[in-house]
Amino acid sequence: MQTHAPRTPVLRSRLPQVGTTIFTVMSALAQQRGAVNLGQGFPDFDCDPALLRAVEQAMHAGLNQYPPMAGVPALREAVAAKVERLYGHAYDPGTEVTITAGATQAILTAILAVVHPGDEVIVLEPCYDSYVPNIELAGGKVVRVALRAGSFRPDFDAIGAAIGPRTRAIIVNTPHNPSATVWTRAALDRLATLLRPTDALLIADEVYEHMVFDGVPHASASSHPELAARALVVSSFGKTYHVTGWKVGYVLAPHALTEEFRKVHQFNVFTVNTPVQHGLAQYMRDPAPYLELPAFYQRKRDLFRAGLAGTRLRLLASEGTYFQCVDYSAVSELDEIGFCRWLTTEIGVAAIPLSAFYDDGRNQKLARFCFAKRDETLTQALERLSRL
Repeated sequence: MQTHAPRTPVLRSRLPQVGTTIFTVMSALAQQRGAVNLGQGFPDFDCDPALLRAVEQAMHAGLNQYPPMAGVPALREAVAAKVERLYGHAYDPGTEVTITAGATQAILTAILAVVHPGDEVIVLEPCYDSYVPNIELAGGKVVRVALRAGSFRPDFDAIGAAIGPRTRAIIVNTPHNPSATVWTRAALDRLATLLRPTDALLIADEVYEHMVFDGVPHASASSHPELAARALVVSSFGKTYHVTGWKVGYVLAPHALTEEFRKVHQFNVFTVNTPVQHGLAQYMRDPAPYLELPAFYQRKRDLFRAGLAGTRLRLLASEGTYFQCVDYSAVSELDEIGFCRWLTTEIGVAAIPLSAFYDDGRNQKLARFCFAKRDETLTQALERLSRL
């Protein structure tokens, strides 16, 4: 009997440019060197025990089988009520709110639902690293428009020039990762003016919606009737309630867009963890945790900024999210990846280079820190950074 050596067929990659991310690299380096990891964006503290109890109660109550595909009705109703209270837009929880397996899945599903091969999608750089691969998986063409250098404000002339007959959507992230800037109502008005004569959709990534500082309200696409009519708005329970590992989010969209979204959702996820959904619905009866979140993170931001003020790092504005960007040009001539490696190995604090959020890897001598950490963690990092 003839035998043959096992052979794995060679594949043509759907994402040939994708490799190990800088987030994985820097976290591994931080662990190897015993550095304080302010690179990846997740808290190092626990969530409210009341939320854990609510999920545990749901488990013990036997709520452990498949929920409805679109999400547990009580949670969809709680989301719709929150959004109407905060932003004045009434979404139908039955036909316009969908619970997702985190915001990343929501964005991929939204893109797969609306983007056809050859369609163009505008992304504003620097941008979250899932956007471009998502568009490419859908067969779409990525059209990159840079936010204004230094301020990271939208360049509406450049956005207008990028809009064409094949534009299917634009992705807007506010509050913005990585720059920590936020869009104003006036900016939403400008965007609405540009999109008005088109059939382009808006994919609004608002996962940091409850982290806007200095008394400024979050300018949600949901609060702008003209944009809400063409938007899929994405948010994240993981970011809001300090449970990023639970991977639960939601999408708000008009009925017609939600129908298309759910067609894809039911086949790439179908539905989301049942007891967690029930626990979240119970926990959302009290709005205080998300209403108090701006003050919670602003205190951490101010603590971190005060500590950095004594270094040679130049602080950029941090208007929202839980990130702080710095200009290190007075400290080092290294490029951004080189500087972040040096900072991790020699100073003992990990950061992320902003070049990781651009296609061309441009070097602006900028790095991003995450301050969603215990005060002790931030204090330890600041003691080490005081050497700069």
